[in-house]
Amino acid sequence: MKNLVVLTGAGISAESGIKTFRDADGLWEGHDVMEVASPLGWEKNQAMVLDFYNKRRQQLLNVKPNKAHDVLAALESDFNVTIITQNIDDLHERAGSSNVLHLHGELLKARSTFDENLVLDWKQDINIGDFCEHNFQLRPHVVWFGEAVPMMEKAIQKVADADVIAIIGTSMQVYPAAGLIDFAPPKTPVYFIDPNPNIKENKYLTIYAEKAVSGVPKLAEELREKFVS
Repeated sequence: MKNLVVLTGAGISAESGIKTFRDADGLWEGHDVMEVASPLGWEKNQAMVLDFYNKRRQQLLNVKPNKAHDVLAALESDFNVTIITQNIDDLHERAGSSNVLHLHGELLKARSTFDENLVLDWKQDINIGDFCEHNFQLRPHVVWFGEAVPMMEKAIQKVADADVIAIIGTSMQVYPAAGLIDFAPPKTPVYFIDPNPNIKENKYLTIYAEKAVSGVPKLAEELREKFVS
């Protein structure tokens, strides 16, 4: 089977009702993102940061995967599918995708502020006073601005081994994720699904100028026609 690498971003989750991380004005529920998504913001006001992610976690538990998530999961019957997502939700997993790399962490996990490798499954609120086994405060298992992206090297390797690439729900403008496409083998077919594409088609790039829920089923049909014998 061909190696299909799918890069996903906020657009695919937005169609399940999840708010995108930043509004057009750069704020999220009135917060400057650096207040709630940076080590400095955490140092200044842990309670506010925890409340911010607690609300997002509560919202996540009340939404469901959409058709785009479901169709991507079903593609595993015909392709070796790797999902590389910038999203911190678990909608790909809930839809049935079995190989998901989260570049920016996972909302339904918490980690120790003492040992970044001590990560716990966590579906409830994280509160001040919730400690790891070493008696250090727990924080969201999310990559904040200025922090390293631990899954980046693994993601680069997956892209380098890709036979086909699909980009869904992300403009690929935010680094380091935006640089992943540079590691694709030459002449790799790329499919881009976005209602307002900022690039033009070429010999190796096919664009679906529509939302994920309508574009992904069409993409799946085309991929099976072209690459599945």
